[in-house]
Amino acid sequence: MGMMSKMRSLAPWFILGVGGLFVLFMVLSDSSLQKMVHRRDTNVGSINGEKIEYQEFSNLVEQYRKNQLKQTGRDVEPEQMDAFRDQVWDALVSQKLIQQKIKEYGITVSDDEVVQAIKGPNPPQFLKQNFIDSTGNFNRAAYDAAIYNPQNKQAMIEAENLVRQQLLQKKLQDLLFGSILVSEGEIKRTFIDRNTKMSAEWASFLFNTIPDSLISVNDDDLRNYYDNHMEDFKLKERRKLKYVLFKKAPSSDDSITIKKDLESVVKKLKGDTSTFKTYVKIYSDEPFSVDTVTLNILPENAADLIYNAKPGSIIGPVLTNAGYIVYKLDKKLRGKETVMKASHILIKVTKTNEKEAKQKAWEIYNEIKKGANFEEIAKQKSEDGSAKRGGDLGWFTKGQMVPTFEKAVFSSGVGKILPPVKTRFGYHIIKVTGRSNYKYVIEKIVNKIVPSATTMDKLYNDAGDFSYLANKNDFESEAKLVKYKILETPPFAKDAPSIPGLGSNKALIKFAFENSVGDVSQVFKLPTGYVVAMVAEELPAGYSPFEKVKKAIENIVKKEKKIDKTVEIAAGVKSKIGNDVNKAPAFYPKAKLGKAESFTVNSIIPGIGRDYAFTEYALTGEIGKVSDPVRSNFGSYLIKVKSRTKFDSTLYSLQKNAIRDNLIQQKKSRYFAEWLKAIKEKADIVDNRYLFYR
Repeated sequence: MGMMSKMRSLAPWFILGVGGLFVLFMVLSDSSLQKMVHRRDTNVGSINGEKIEYQEFSNLVEQYRKNQLKQTGRDVEPEQMDAFRDQVWDALVSQKLIQQKIKEYGITVSDDEVVQAIKGPNPPQFLKQNFIDSTGNFNRAAYDAAIYNPQNKQAMIEAENLVRQQLLQKKLQDLLFGSILVSEGEIKRTFIDRNTKMSAEWASFLFNTIPDSLISVNDDDLRNYYDNHMEDFKLKERRKLKYVLFKKAPSSDDSITIKKDLESVVKKLKGDTSTFKTYVKIYSDEPFSVDTVTLNILPENAADLIYNAKPGSIIGPVLTNAGYIVYKLDKKLRGKETVMKASHILIKVTKTNEKEAKQKAWEIYNEIKKGANFEEIAKQKSEDGSAKRGGDLGWFTKGQMVPTFEKAVFSSGVGKILPPVKTRFGYHIIKVTGRSNYKYVIEKIVNKIVPSATTMDKLYNDAGDFSYLANKNDFESEAKLVKYKILETPPFAKDAPSIPGLGSNKALIKFAFENSVGDVSQVFKLPTGYVVAMVAEELPAGYSPFEKVKKAIENIVKKEKKIDKTVEIAAGVKSKIGNDVNKAPAFYPKAKLGKAESFTVNSIIPGIGRDYAFTEYALTGEIGKVSDPVRSNFGSYLIKVKSRTKFDSTLYSLQKNAIRDNLIQQKKSRYFAEWLKAIKEKADIVDNRYLFYR
């Protein structure tokens, strides 16, 4: 270690970029850090018997969170925290399993190897990158001075740990990937697929142009398909849950609190010299903006207040669908567009009541003209949804209402009550209540109405009480007693990414498969609230019964037979068109013609999309001759390849090595992903995080 200690001399700024790239390696490899973590009897899980303590996992989550904040400038939102913990857990499980395999395979890295990597001619990139000058050259002298500087001892210890982990990973990869090879044929085919340019014209015969009447499908066809494709209908072991969802929603107290808080802000704002923007930055849930709007796009509750306000006014808080909003009206700008506001009383017209409806509308109009209150009459007699608002239709521009109604409103003055106007909806008695030719420049403070911690605690306690009673007594009877709605999931498998109707929750899936029918869960947290579940049904592995999948099979068999029919039709058409594919519609009007220039095997062909049956023929078929029917998943084609570039041996020799490297890297990535998936499936992974995070 003497040689190592001489090197511990990196400046603090030198190591800044390291944490973001290798936080996980540091946390897992730094044994001194692990010793410092407060030991507790409880743990959040284990991986092949290796316990993961709550404090260790929490520290790792926090380090990942800080790393994300540093890299992106954005913190993890509270509602995303559960998903974020899942990501950290998955990364932790992967790294623990990799470390266990490194130990199992006997892979080690000596101190001399670490020293050589750091002091050698090509240091690790995460260290080297800090000493690249403006010309792009590596300043070796500055690098050497930094690593030997005694002031950087702690930074160098961290660097050594990271380098050691890199070398361990490389040795593992060398062991895993030692047998991965790429053949000359693979390289050549990849080059051809990328570089061969083709042009072609064709007639397509699509299966969806074949009517069902031309296809005969019987039970024997369906049964034969089922028997020959049994693996397609294989079912894993599954579970069904019954559950009660305690939905996350703000209470009336939450709404009142937010309103009162904003009222205090408004009071403070009116007596303060600070800018409105300053208050937006402090109090708003949305970033500051200055918007120029017309009244018809503002929330209904806000539009009238802003219409009647003077520039410089503070308006609100106003309750809207987005929450409570405080507006500042900066100024009013004369605009070209007129925005109107009106109320109406609608008397609907049917085929049989035209005369009665018209008479009723005029009676109501005369009643209002004599002094009756328009809003009250609208609530009592209007026959549409606006009745409960006294007939108020809000603000609107031209084009938003039916023409007859619009013409009457826009040609009238504010305050006028118009005689009955007939539209396709019936007779309208209209009161014009506003007109504006202005645009309004506004700023706003938005406070979303979200459940408070008190509300969420009450929700959790309610769920906990129900879980206790349902366990002690009976799930369904207890739910009925307190009038909780019982819902049920469709069947789901153990490896399902989420539970239909509930979303992603691995702990709840684990509960379902580790318990028996009738067992009741404790409280689980979901993005939508809290849930208490009961295992409702255990479904063993097997195959979907024929009768259950019969309809789906019928659709598959019909499609296959229709494709076969297109091949038959295309063959008949070919016998009549000679070598001119453009004649195909004359013999089969549903045939569609197409052509494309300079496409490759991987191209998306206009009018076709990506169809490898088509491009494979274009790559290999005879040039200048109409093909026999080419069958695909979409139907069939008659294809005439017009041109195809020849194999360029010079270009191939230039690209060959790069293609080989790329293919090898792709194979390595796939192999590693499959290897990691396999060891995860075999591993004994216990995840008890749900006991600690609610």
